Amino acid sequence: MKPQDKQAYLEEYEVLKKKGKPFFPYAVLKDSAMALIVVGVIIAMSIILGAEQGPKADPTSTTYVPRPEWYFFFLFEVLRVIKPPELVPVATIGIPTICMVLLLLLPFYDRGPERRPERRPLATTAGILTILAMGYLTFAGATTGSPFEVESDVAPRYKAGSEVVASSGCLACHKLGENGNNGPGPELTHIGARIPRAAIIRSIEIGPSIMPSFRELPKKKLDQLADFLSSLN
Repeated sequence: MKPQDKQAYLEEYEVLKKKGKPFFPYAVLKDSAMALIVVGVIIAMSIILGAEQGPKADPTSTTYVPRPEWYFFFLFEVLRVIKPPELVPVATIGIPTICMVLLLLLPFYDRGPERRPERRPLATTAGILTILAMGYLTFAGATTGSPFEVESDVAPRYKAGSEVVASSGCLACHKLGENGNNGPGPELTHIGARIPRAAIIRSIEIGPSIMPSFRELPKKKLDQLADFLSSLN
């Protein structure tokens, strides 16, 4: 900004400042009214929608996959997108920290005096992109299928096998229809069309790649699990 422009701006600012209204009670009243509206909306949503209830706590479970509160769903989804274990610090610390620092520095590298959004393209674009990114990631994280349930049309004869899938923690690493996680294991939605039943049993017992072995499963549950997965075609 040129010195003469800066001086003109400061003079205009002083004139407008003298014409302005005091912080109390005008600004305080506006902020208080907005705070009451936000609190009212939260209370109404908690009464109408209620709190999300997860599965009953099982202290003996070794397959429980925790899910964050809704306001951390965007970070949860970033962690799901960046799958390699060595990049977990980047997803959980690096990316959020860099984005936060860039937003905090926004007033320093966009120092224009304009207040209208269309005349502040850098700040406006940064704000819109931040809202869209967090909104999309939050929605994607919120609508991710449960890692504990198989919500699909299962024939009665395969119901027991679907319950074994859910209780064994398979959906923590595999996706099955709208449920589970998309990785690091392959999708199981149509696994029966890709490999035969014998190969499915062998994979469950051996645990290929990073998959743990489930050879300790009782034979009945192993057969039920294999029957259900081989029916997915």
